[in-house]
Amino acid sequence: QVSLWLKKIFGDWPVPFYEVNERTVDILHDLMECCEARERDVSLLIEDMKHQEAVLDAETKEMQGIFEDLGLSPTSLPRKTSKYLSSLAKSAVILQTKNTSLTSLFCAINNMTLEKIETTQKNRAMQQKLDVTKQKLASALLLKKRLLEDIENIEESQAKENVKRESRCQTLKYLKDKSLELSIRIKNAEWQLIANGLDRCLTHEELVKLSEEVAPLQKKVTSLKKELKTYFSLP
Repeated sequence: QVSLWLKKIFGDWPVPFYEVNERTVDILHDLMECCEARERDVSLLIEDMKHQEAVLDAETKEMQGIFEDLGLSPTSLPRKTSKYLSSLAKSAVILQTKNTSLTSLFCAINNMTLEKIETTQKNRAMQQKLDVTKQKLASALLLKKRLLEDIENIEESQAKENVKRESRCQTLKYLKDKSLELSIRIKNAEWQLIANGLDRCLTHEELVKLSEEVAPLQKKVTSLKKELKTYFSLP
């Protein structure tokens, strides 16, 4: 079937070479069916147009007979009458009516009026949707602007906070290093003093221990002084 169709398409021209396999044959077969269906549709359309042409010819001959019975000729009509007939024919063409009867014209006008009303209603509905969409879009753009401003402010704040944190970290590192250096120097000085004959009990650590031991003793002495004071006040 595909080969016969290709020969029919190309006629006297040789059929171009193509690889014959299942896929190419299926594609050509689908194409053949589409072309044949299109040809059938075109044939039906041609037959319908021929039928319409025959109907119009019959109506034309009927109108010509009416004109002849009235003793008139389409070519010898008054100018005003020809103008009216031309306007009527143009109206029928624009309204896409089968004939120029008042019924057909009024029906076509009513249909167009209804289509106009429906189109107007659809346009209004679409305009309302468009207005709502515009409002939503404006709100979204405003929200986006605010979010961008908030993000920018947060980034600036974070940048300042990072600078402060970095400065604090540097200061803390400096203090730690300085504290370690002073501790080492104090230790070295204590060892130097001890080496030079300083009593060990006078070192910082020993003095701290003594102060810790003295604190409860001072509290005890204060309590004893209060008790002693009561004895002094006796007769």
